[in-house]
Amino acid sequence: MTRRQRLVLWIAVLASFVAFLDGTIVNVALPAIEGDLGGGLITQQWVVDSYLITLGALILVAGSVSDAFGRILVMRIGLIGFGIASIAVAAAPEPLFLVVARAAQGAAGAFLVPSSLALITSTFRGPAQGRAIGLWTAMTTGAMIVGPLIGGLFVDLLSWRFAFLVNVVPIVVTLFLLHRLGERDTRRPDAKIDWLGAALCTLGLGATVFALIEQPRLGWGSPVIWLSLVGGILMFALFLLRQRRAPQPILPLDMFRVRNFSYGNIATAFAYGALALNGFVVVVYLQSGAGLPATLAGLASIPVTVLMVLLSARMGTLAGRWGPRLFMTIGPLLMAVGALLLLTVSEDFSYWTQVLPSMIILGLGLAVTVSPLTSAILGAIEPARSGIASAVNNAVSRVAGLIAIAALGAIVGGALDLDGFHRAAIVTAVLMATAGIVSFFGIRNPTRETLDAAARADPAD
Repeated sequence: MTRRQRLVLWIAVLASFVAFLDGTIVNVALPAIEGDLGGGLITQQWVVDSYLITLGALILVAGSVSDAFGRILVMRIGLIGFGIASIAVAAAPEPLFLVVARAAQGAAGAFLVPSSLALITSTFRGPAQGRAIGLWTAMTTGAMIVGPLIGGLFVDLLSWRFAFLVNVVPIVVTLFLLHRLGERDTRRPDAKIDWLGAALCTLGLGATVFALIEQPRLGWGSPVIWLSLVGGILMFALFLLRQRRAPQPILPLDMFRVRNFSYGNIATAFAYGALALNGFVVVVYLQSGAGLPATLAGLASIPVTVLMVLLSARMGTLAGRWGPRLFMTIGPLLMAVGALLLLTVSEDFSYWTQVLPSMIILGLGLAVTVSPLTSAILGAIEPARSGIASAVNNAVSRVAGLIAIAALGAIVGGALDLDGFHRAAIVTAVLMATAGIVSFFGIRNPTRETLDAAARADPAD
């Protein structure tokens, strides 16, 4: 890599690291947050989903802003906003304040991941892009090691509040590297942002998620529940209708006419919905059900992260040479097997025989899947729209996780006991297997001539 490419990669890694770090910390901290502020399972769901609502909705706006006004500016806004919101989360005196602060974090986080991946896709092409995305994936998954470790240590030794302040360090470093990069953004003078579309998307998601989370408490017969659900679905339908007619839509529906982009995002929805559900359930159950301290519960998924770090870059390179279809089929099917292995968890709990085998298989499947999936989706769209393409894919993954966690009460039966844990494992496996089947029938590899030409054009190959 050139000096500029290395700097771009580090900026992309650190900016995304901030959002991923927060995501891994929050799951470990959920039981302690509930113990400190109260509210039960519903509070835990809202702590996660308030973040995902604003992230999933505004990430589309951030993609449009990134392409229209410049990726550097968007990243700076996201970094500064995320730092301020993290301080507010750490200072939360009661559940409502915490949920609002988490929503602010999600809004700021929406400006980070799309601009990060857009920087990579606009700097690297061909197999070099697959390798760079693989490196980005491997290094950002370091957050999955650091997050549970830091979060668990703070929860066990000090307070869950300190865990959210560690975001400040990578934020400061990334802002410094952006200054060192010394690039100026190119801005389009005719750029317009569809704020009405963003409002419809946010309100539609928010109302739907409210109905799913509060339904176990209020029941489907409550007017508050069914009116919220119907209203949310209606507003989201109006959002899609507006995107067909808006002159500069935040969700360009024409991109879904590209086969790999559309089927890749369908596979993303199933796979990342399963990952969000599994991540939430495993960490919370290991503390509340199996009785592990927060640090050990957070470290339980370390094998997944280690395998991601070791294999993601290699899988990205191989997918650049052979095409993504095989990887996107085998990876989710492996993860489905890993999820089913969690059915061995019993009252007589043993991490080494009941959880570790699942984590190893899940890690292998995830490493095989992620880089080829990202390369297939972003590689299907022209570089000029890489920002919005990345934003759409990230929005799909976040909204899928949002809905999966919102439906948690219905999946586990209202309580995350052993039976609920097993039901969640089965649902996770079904979602993963569906992602693999969608990829097998929907994804198309580039032609052999295209792959060979890209390999010859890659000077580092």
